[in-house]
Amino acid sequence: MLPTPDDVRTALSAVNDPELHRPITELGMVDRVDVGADAVVDVRVLLTIAGCPMREKLTSDVTAAVRGVPGTRGVRVQFGEMTPEQRSALTVKLRGTTQAAPTIRFNEPGSLTRVYAVASGKGGVGKSSVTVNLAAAMAADGLRVGVVDADVHGFSVPRLLGVTGRPTKVDSMILPPTGHGVRVISIGMFVPGNEPVAWRGPMLHRALQQFVSEVFWGDLDVLLLDLPPGTGDIAISVGQLLPSAEVLVVTTPQAAAAEVAERAGAVAAQTSQRVVGVVENMSWLQLPDGQRVEVFGSGGGQRVAASLTERLGAPVPLLGQVPMDVTLREGGDAGLPVVLGAPDSPAAQVLRDLARTLAARPRGLAGRRLGVSVA
Repeated sequence: MLPTPDDVRTALSAVNDPELHRPITELGMVDRVDVGADAVVDVRVLLTIAGCPMREKLTSDVTAAVRGVPGTRGVRVQFGEMTPEQRSALTVKLRGTTQAAPTIRFNEPGSLTRVYAVASGKGGVGKSSVTVNLAAAMAADGLRVGVVDADVHGFSVPRLLGVTGRPTKVDSMILPPTGHGVRVISIGMFVPGNEPVAWRGPMLHRALQQFVSEVFWGDLDVLLLDLPPGTGDIAISVGQLLPSAEVLVVTTPQAAAAEVAERAGAVAAQTSQRVVGVVENMSWLQLPDGQRVEVFGSGGGQRVAASLTERLGAPVPLLGQVPMDVTLREGGDAGLPVVLGAPDSPAAQVLRDLARTLAARPRGLAGRRLGVSVA
């Protein structure tokens, strides 16, 4: 028996758009399905833009899905392009609003996304490496994860996650590329080569605002922001744009780094945000004979946690100590996070445990409607 168009559309409902992460049937991308007398199926798919970089991926996914329909002897995939009206309708559907100005959905009362801003006092403490490995570990555990590379001047997240693609723009909506199951946006995706970004406060604020409002993140479980070191414009902007974000402070054991990290965590008091905990990176170097060498001293992470607990008047725990590990550096250079490339390494084990600790924490009730009323 010949397959029916309904059978084919049912099969296509299992095909997700690689950028929007939703079924192509739900997005209105399946324009036409024709079944010939020879059991060859023709499928016409509408792309959001003419030069969609995911054309080959869609071709293979659609072909595989339709071939699985009983009676199908062949598949031909054709592509068209959405009209401006169709793109506009798609944007409204995805955003869930007809408002002209994009809104920050993470601030909506019903949002279940946990937002973590990863901060440090000094540069070079491994904040970005910690961020991408936490993101990759969470994604490997089945969570929907996004990363905002908010370090506009020192962006490095795309390289660390091996992301080479550029975002796709649909009207005023930006679709972020994906690396190792993590959705990523960075200013590095918009500048040619290794050009520097020399921006001041208002431009930095606007860039962060676009990243969290105009980028289509979908329904995320966790959003991680890799902040620049210090207590400058971006840290303040995060407090204004994402007041529900919780701060994760990264330091090394060194006293000088720990002292500066305390200031980065203390900014949370000024922005009324919570510090979820401290991560001590480069805690020690383990030699082949099992001996630990404390290259940068010891106790920095615990000192930061104790100081912030006292200053903020709320418990700030030391969540983990990540040892120095060659595989961690190698994974960053190769664009393969150590939690994926060398999951049994000492650093990967600590980072995976830390990711599961953060992922298991509830979103909390701050800013959410409780569904109660005064009788």
